[in-house]
Amino acid sequence: MITRIAVVPYPPLLVPELTVRSTSLIEPVRSACLRATTSLTEAATEWVAVGVDRSGPAVLRPDTTGTFAGYGVDVPVALRDRAEQSTPPDPDLPLPALIAGFLRTQAGARSVTVRLLAPDTPARQAAELGARLDADGPETGLLVLAEGGSRRDERSPHLPDPRAAGLDDVLRDALRDADGPALLGLDPQVCDELGVHSRAAWQVAAGVAATGTWQAEPLYSDTPLGITYHVGVWSRAA
Repeated sequence: MITRIAVVPYPPLLVPELTVRSTSLIEPVRSACLRATTSLTEAATEWVAVGVDRSGPAVLRPDTTGTFAGYGVDVPVALRDRAEQSTPPDPDLPLPALIAGFLRTQAGARSVTVRLLAPDTPARQAAELGARLDADGPETGLLVLAEGGSRRDERSPHLPDPRAAGLDDVLRDALRDADGPALLGLDPQVCDELGVHSRAAWQVAAGVAATGTWQAEPLYSDTPLGITYHVGVWSRAA
């Protein structure tokens, strides 16, 4: 059973060694992610993480290791406690898995299994995965690696789109209200056009939240460097 869900973004800038940008812009999102993942560890030290990557669908087991060397600095990561590692780092480990391993270490979780979905995963399939994860085994924490749009303003990596603010408002409000149906209603084409490529990961969270009562704790929602990041925690109340 999933007892708690932490939703966090997965930009490389979460790793201090990888950026020289002003900490005044970055520190709030880093702090919010640490609060969210520390809360997740308080509920369960064994995590499942879900993210979206072109290599999906794929499952990365806890003995997986990697490095941020491809992003400029050789910062190693592991999906479980380093003392138990025996495999060489994967230089091509997808970014969601790298961030999951990095946050696991920061938050003191014992291990994380990473499930990567394809970008075009249908909403129903993503929700069904969430339901299966919720039904599996002992109490587990779910780390959802998901971001907002990347066409919000002039700092965005793509030309601004007037629809971007509205979509980010939907994501922010759904995270604030633990509103699974709002996430399941996301339009895949609009999400793709506005840079919400992690849409399916949001919808896995909706699939988990379809049963039981959930309390939401929103922690952050802003667009510090042209991409919108949302951070929050959902806890099962009943």
